[in-house]
Amino acid sequence: MAITAAQVKELREMTGAGMMDAKKALVETEGDMEAAIDWLRTKGLAKAAKKSGRTAAEGLVAVNVDGGKGVAVEVNSETDFVGKNAEFQEMVAGIAANAMGAADVEALLASDMGGKSVQDVITDKIATIGENMSLRRMASVEGDVVASYVHNAAATGMGQIGVLVALKGGDEAFGKQVAMHIAAANPASLSEADLDPAVVEKERQVQIDIARESGKPEQVIEKMIVGRMKKFLAEVTLLGQQFALNTDVTVEQAAKDAGAEIVGFVRMQVGEGIEKVAEDFAAEVAKAAQG
Repeated sequence: MAITAAQVKELREMTGAGMMDAKKALVETEGDMEAAIDWLRTKGLAKAAKKSGRTAAEGLVAVNVDGGKGVAVEVNSETDFVGKNAEFQEMVAGIAANAMGAADVEALLASDMGGKSVQDVITDKIATIGENMSLRRMASVEGDVVASYVHNAAATGMGQIGVLVALKGGDEAFGKQVAMHIAAANPASLSEADLDPAVVEKERQVQIDIARESGKPEQVIEKMIVGRMKKFLAEVTLLGQQFALNTDVTVEQAAKDAGAEIVGFVRMQVGEGIEKVAEDFAAEVAKAAQG
């Protein structure tokens, strides 16, 4: 199949690989971007692939905490200008407040907000602001203590990244430290037990392929994989990561030292995992001129 320059450019940006290597990877994998990333990693030609967190939509994430419960919601808009709009921010804050009593997104959309359903409030706001908007997702945590942190805050309790941390024992001050760590480190799960087995197996296979490229015997490779997977799990699980405020200990040990157990967390980033087609400015102007 034909590989486009745009595909090569995207793969280079994601992996740091050279142009010819990126093109070869795409040819070898018939244009499959995820497979091409793994191919480059196997050949030792890719830097750490940034597969997640590619923000491709605008809006705000809002967090709300009441006692031992915390909720986070993401409300999307078409441009970042709307995220700075006071009307939009007021609506997002109201949705986050309603989320405290909702079980899921469907229930939240149907809930009453000033005499209208949340869905109708959003629809009305689309008409007045002039941009498409949507309530994309919500998540919640519960514990003895729930702490929150918002990164790149646009207003109180809302911004580009929202984090909630639920603790058994401990206090809010420590919970906020962990929340700030999560915002920066972006762990994939709380512990190895919570990590998607498919993710673990995929990484294991990639590491096996990398090791085999070195030409070492299978018995040596097996020992190498044990160490590499241990390192991988420490890097992607919250409890296994080195604590940002004290890198001499893991997050799990820091929690023990604080008399706490981390029982859950939510990290929500605006536009996470959404793809959108990017047009250059000249193309946008030409398109607008054509009506």
